[in-house]
Amino acid sequence: MESALDYHTARALLDWQIELGVTETISDAPINRYELEQKAPKPNAVETAAVPVIPKEVDPVVVAQQVAKAANSLSDLRDAMGHFDHCDLKRGARNLVFSDGQAGARVMIIGEAPGRDEDRQGKPFVGRAGQLLDRMLDAIDLNRESNVYITNVLPWRPPQNRDPLPIEISMMVPFLRRHVELAQPDVLILMGNISCQAVLAKRGITRLRGNWGDAWGIPALPMFHPAYLLRQPQMKRQAWADLLEIKARLGALA
Repeated sequence: MESALDYHTARALLDWQIELGVTETISDAPINRYELEQKAPKPNAVETAAVPVIPKEVDPVVVAQQVAKAANSLSDLRDAMGHFDHCDLKRGARNLVFSDGQAGARVMIIGEAPGRDEDRQGKPFVGRAGQLLDRMLDAIDLNRESNVYITNVLPWRPPQNRDPLPIEISMMVPFLRRHVELAQPDVLILMGNISCQAVLAKRGITRLRGNWGDAWGIPALPMFHPAYLLRQPQMKRQAWADLLEIKARLGALA
């Protein structure tokens, strides 16, 4: 009877076979390789998993139009905007800046976008520009406590107070339009270039200011933004003329 190989002899034989290029061994029974090729390989768990359905690209403007149209109250609209996840500005903002003042007031002011103070407090026009706006309104017997309603084109602050991108404006316009429809003001005041771009599809505030336009069936007057007046105080004379225009229009509509 042959004796079993000891460890060292078996290891030496194995190393010799590996050196010769052996990559696999055979079993006691022969294997028909042709039969193996004819059989379909057994799928693994990954292959048998359901193939995910890739959704078509979502148009945020269309989504905004549908969501805004479904809002039947200002409260509904605020909730809809809070759940709108297609605007990247939302991810970097502290608060949703929806509105301030009295809903249903005859005058509705549309600003551009929240700044640092507005982002912190969740209200539009609360910084230095807001303080100047309050003084301007007070000069023609208007104030946000009783007869003015205020909102912005964008409810979230752009990083570093940069200008909003065209796509950001476009996706928020349906919400803004619905906001105006629900608030039902007699006149709109459009503060700055971004507001004119969103509402009137026009830019060039120095040319537009002081000239009444129509915004969704409502008289709209473009004006310099209070932040611009803080940088260019010599333009306050034109702003005062615009305020008198608003006062006259309200008197004519009374």
